[in-house]
Amino acid sequence: MTTPFAGSSPYALDDVTNNQQTCADASRRFLLSLSKRLKLIELSHASHFGRVETDRSVLDLQNPTKTSCSAGYLLEQDFPGMRIGPEPTTDSFIAVMYGEKEGVIPGNALVVDPKKPFRKLNSFGNAFLNRFMCAQMPNQVLQSISVIDTPGILSGEKQRISRGYDFTQVLQWFGERVDRIILLFDAHKLDISDEFSEAIRAFRGQDDKIRVVLNKADQVDTQQLMRVYGALMWSLGKVINTPEVVRVYLGSFWSKPLQNTENRKLFEAEAQDLFRDIQSLPRNAALRKLNDLIKRARLAKVHAYIISYLKKEMPAMFGKENKKKELITKLPEIYIALQKEHHISPGDFPNVTRMQVLYSIFPNSYPAEQLQHYDFSKFPSMKSKLIDSVDKMLAENIAGLMMQIRKEESNMPSQSVQGGAFDGVNDSPFGHGYGEGAGEGVDNEEWIVARDKPKYDEVFYSLSPMNGRITGANAKKEMLNSKLPNTVLGKIWKLADCDCDGMLDDEEFALAQHLIRIKLEGYELPSELPPHLVPPSHRHNRASPLQG
Repeated sequence: MTTPFAGSSPYALDDVTNNQQTCADASRRFLLSLSKRLKLIELSHASHFGRVETDRSVLDLQNPTKTSCSAGYLLEQDFPGMRIGPEPTTDSFIAVMYGEKEGVIPGNALVVDPKKPFRKLNSFGNAFLNRFMCAQMPNQVLQSISVIDTPGILSGEKQRISRGYDFTQVLQWFGERVDRIILLFDAHKLDISDEFSEAIRAFRGQDDKIRVVLNKADQVDTQQLMRVYGALMWSLGKVINTPEVVRVYLGSFWSKPLQNTENRKLFEAEAQDLFRDIQSLPRNAALRKLNDLIKRARLAKVHAYIISYLKKEMPAMFGKENKKKELITKLPEIYIALQKEHHISPGDFPNVTRMQVLYSIFPNSYPAEQLQHYDFSKFPSMKSKLIDSVDKMLAENIAGLMMQIRKEESNMPSQSVQGGAFDGVNDSPFGHGYGEGAGEGVDNEEWIVARDKPKYDEVFYSLSPMNGRITGANAKKEMLNSKLPNTVLGKIWKLADCDCDGMLDDEEFALAQHLIRIKLEGYELPSELPPHLVPPSHRHNRASPLQG
């Protein structure tokens, strides 16, 4: 097709094959073996070297009021243990998961169930397990994702009350294993308390997973909403220490009537963006697991170098404790030396401050790991074969697994979250954008462009048509009056030139003008011309190839 604007126009890993699963399991077993031989423990990223335990999960952190309405909104159904009200209605972590029968599994029973991915939470003790449960229910959404509903964040004087367990460490444990972390704020009660700041800091290193939702935005007017949004971004900028601006979704994510409807279209568009983000989780689960596996392999390799260096510097007989303290103090310098010697990126090293603390004192969150009692001289020596094995796994096994995943994904149907709020309006007149923009007139029997065609015909006949058509050059002069970029006008031309003859008849010209108006009003152009916009005289031509 010619155009007068030419030259200016732009699954989960468990679902893949047995060969892929065998390769992934072999890689996991290798990392487990490596970590044991090097006596690796949770020194830095608090990442376990075992199997990734939770799949396609969403962590729902709410502030400052404890309302489970966001999880219930997505499911369009109350779940067992769900309680809605002001803080502190409940102090429970609730894992909302799929089950054939509705019911609740208490925390102590949950951590000993080999079929559930929560066994390592046993280390947080009874104080936490008494406030942890799994709510199972037969909901279609939960067949694709699980939701971790957290306790409401405390504010004011209530922050002085101890929860009885390390709240931020529990959040960190979940944050490392879920696919998406949603921070939920109420627009009319915006407050980032000290506890919430600490909770957000617990997600450091997981910034790509964080999404922020400014909920109940309908309860303030547009001017107040702008101020609240600005205050939220300013407050988050002080807590989330990243150069990128965190994504904030505005909306009213509950089923009550909107109090202010002036921003209704904005809320609908934001909700669709958030739903699309969550719906993409099953499609990206395999690559996320693979990415986590690569990160763990690189971490194991760096730990091997650190441990080997510490052992090499220890004296043979006397002064071990003093040398140990000296090495801990000089850990930043050791990092730099290892980076230069082995050409390792600084980003691959664990946090040096945390490493120093963990080597020096006994952390309450890891009672079984008395790090200060480790004798550096008894650390295993560097084995080049182990490092070579890691490099081989990254270069060959992982690369082959990546190729197989892409091949499988191309042959499998697209996976996305279905059910609940994700299906609520998709196939109805209340779907986002239904009957607007290019969708206007979809239900009309009459061609929607016909209502303005007399106005467009006046312009058409002023462009000196020949044999009922105008040339591309004449059409271009008129279409440029819209001041739209040539790339956009080129797309409009391709949509409007239904018979691809490089000219426009009166109906095609009217269609082009209609599409220009749609774009000028802020709507997106369709990638293909919808059937209801095809000019009546061209519908037979478009249908005939299909019939043939």
